[in-house]
Amino acid sequence: MDVRDFLSGLARLRVDFFTGVPDSLLRPLNDTLLCDFGLTGAHVVAADEGGAVGLAAGHFIATGRPAMVYLQNSGLGNAVNPICSLLHGRVYGIPCVFVVGWRGEPGVADEPQHAFQGAITREMLELMEITVFELNAATDAAAFSAMLAKAAPVLAVGGSVAFLVRKSGLTGGAKAKPESRYPMAREEALRMLLTAMGPREYVVATTGKTSREIYELREELGQGHSHDFLTVGSMGHANMIALGMAKARPKDVFWCLDGDGAALMHLGGLAIEAQQGCRNLIHVLLNNGAHESVGGMPVAGGGLRFAPLARALGYEAVFTACDREELAAALADVCVAAGTQPCFLEIMLAQGSRADLGRPAQTPRENLRALSDALQGEAQARCRR
Repeated sequence: MDVRDFLSGLARLRVDFFTGVPDSLLRPLNDTLLCDFGLTGAHVVAADEGGAVGLAAGHFIATGRPAMVYLQNSGLGNAVNPICSLLHGRVYGIPCVFVVGWRGEPGVADEPQHAFQGAITREMLELMEITVFELNAATDAAAFSAMLAKAAPVLAVGGSVAFLVRKSGLTGGAKAKPESRYPMAREEALRMLLTAMGPREYVVATTGKTSREIYELREELGQGHSHDFLTVGSMGHANMIALGMAKARPKDVFWCLDGDGAALMHLGGLAIEAQQGCRNLIHVLLNNGAHESVGGMPVAGGGLRFAPLARALGYEAVFTACDREELAAALADVCVAAGTQPCFLEIMLAQGSRADLGRPAQTPRENLRALSDALQGEAQARCRR
């Protein structure tokens, strides 16, 4: 259905505040909210889905009107705690309208990280006693009106409802245009990073297009894939995966190739990294100011800089780069500092990626097996030496 008809329907439920984390299936909704309301006032792009639930709760407490929280179904994990311990009727009984992009819905092929999540999405919502309605390409005005009629009494008694959006369930609306403030593309920066790494250095890459580009660049450079962990899900956790590996193998060097949206989602991880002081971990923050893999919605207004945060949290070796020349210089400095202190490198990037960007041919388990074999082989080689 047309997204403006959908928003008009939510207005009948007195919804006048919108927050969440974007999703590609919800792009018509995300773009329309961005164009109509911007990033402040009635619309806030949250750092994570749990924070969005908190914003929605605060709006209801202050106004008595329910808010809308939009998210990809993978983000339900981040939202479970505030849904169950804040919104639920056994606690405060705060109503909320969820709009959930249904990635990995049964019968629809999708990326591997969505397979299990997609299969249990509806059951998760129902287990949390959220009333579920499905929107698909065939949903018409009459069907939607019937949903609204059923949703209103649920919200009136402090319950929550969810519109589970299938592919093409929302269409039309406005088209937001991304803004690129810096000249370098992420793929160009990744090529420079991979070229600068030594043969016994390992990569942990964040989910989304970063991992996809790394896979194709390894092919282009003829380097193989056995030294990479391509995090296909678990947005925001690549840094903790990398830290766990770095602590367990202090003689190896690990590069965490992170994204700005992912880092913001679990920002406390930077504090833990700095406190642990792993000298064999290099954290690279690829900052294009947007949730690019799910539509390009701005991250914290698109202007957040992480290097000052890294310094404040305790990183001693902090570097930045805004173009190719600055990145070359920064990588030289990182190579000097690595091994003596934890390193943090922020690279400011343009938005966008190749239209023909593919996906890894390896399955996640094949990726893990190849990496494990490489790590074990290196350990055995050290023992022989």
